[in-house]
Amino acid sequence: MSSLLVVGADHLGTITDKLMSSGFNEIIHLDGRKVNMVKRGIPEHIDLILVMTDYVNHNLAKVIKQKAKNQEKPIYFVKRSWSSIHPVIQKMKVRKAN
Repeated sequence: MSSLLVVGADHLGTITDKLMSSGFNEIIHLDGRKVNMVKRGIPEHIDLILVMTDYVNHNLAKVIKQKAKNQEKPIYFVKRSWSSIHPVIQKMKVRKAN
């Protein structure tokens, strides 16, 4: 895995560092606060999408989910905590290894 799209949350804090140490070379963060975020597409090179459910509006989550489905990108809905994100990252590493 090398590229990750994180949707939601104003600031990621130390989560960015932990994601980098987990093997992600590029992390794109969309805070989801602006109305025009719904119109943005998912870059082709993204390997995984994380939606922070406690910091995103329902419309944006719905649109991102549909775009991910159309592009066949894995999408996970997590809380903004490392204890919620880490199992998803580990699961993806296992899938990539197989």
